Amino acid sequence: QVQLVESGGGLVQAGGSLRLSCAASGSIFSIDAMGWYRQVPGKQRELVATITSGGSTNYADSVKGRFTISRDNAKNTVYLQMNSLKPEDTAVYYCNAEGVTRIYRSFRGWGQGTQVTVSS
Repeated sequence: QVQLVESGGGLVQAGGSLRLSCAASGSIFSIDAMGWYRQVPGKQRELVATITSGGSTNYADSVKGRFTISRDNAKNTVYLQMNSLKPEDTAVYYCNAEGVTRIYRSFRGWGQGTQVTVSS
């Protein structure tokens, strides 16, 4: 079983910054991709950014140049540095990880979500 725990959400004014963290724990053999998604009420969850174990990244067009995803493979942790935040970035942010457990089964897990609110 794999658990993902997020932290770092909160309330910030437009133009400000926040840093989200997500630590994976449990029966982990390896983690391939890790990422961040977000969801607002009434809308589908959308991709924000992903990063592979080798460091290749992918960003939604709406956050390119403002958000940076990174990871610490030794700590099974992924980060999302969010700068120049806008009110439209307000959402619940979810961490995601895909990999292989110690009994060599694939997994895909989600964190519980952390609220990010950007005031205008």
